[in-house]
Amino acid sequence: MRTYFPKQGDIEPRWFIIDAEGQVLGRLSTQIARIISGKTKPTYTPFLDTGDHVIVINAEKIVLTGKKEEEKIYRHHSLYPGGLKSKAARFVRAEKPETMIEEAVWGMLPKNKLGRKMLKKLKVYRGTQHPHTAQKPETFKVGE
Repeated sequence: MRTYFPKQGDIEPRWFIIDAEGQVLGRLSTQIARIISGKTKPTYTPFLDTGDHVIVINAEKIVLTGKKEEEKIYRHHSLYPGGLKSKAARFVRAEKPETMIEEAVWGMLPKNKLGRKMLKKLKVYRGTQHPHTAQKPETFKVGE
């Protein structure tokens, strides 16, 4: 018996829309990472991009449990000496809440070319409006 590998023409990516209002950041991110990587499909192959596209709306209404709003630190480096920049989660939420979801999902994807390609399938928006209505996204209920 031979192992089945999906061909490029066999892969039909779908579009899902997820409302982040009232959802916990980590639990939502695991669901998004599974959809983007294709692990929810029976044709999942680790070295192929078989995942679907995900649109996340209401990113500013995501929930952080415990004291993470004050104590969670987002860091990045400018690659210059002494260039480490740090911000608490409440400041990141005020300035650009989309990065909270994007960084959480990126932490759950492979760190290679395939992972970067998968991350491009994630679209995160602040409010309820998004420019992807032409793709006819299906609503995805988190926790089902």
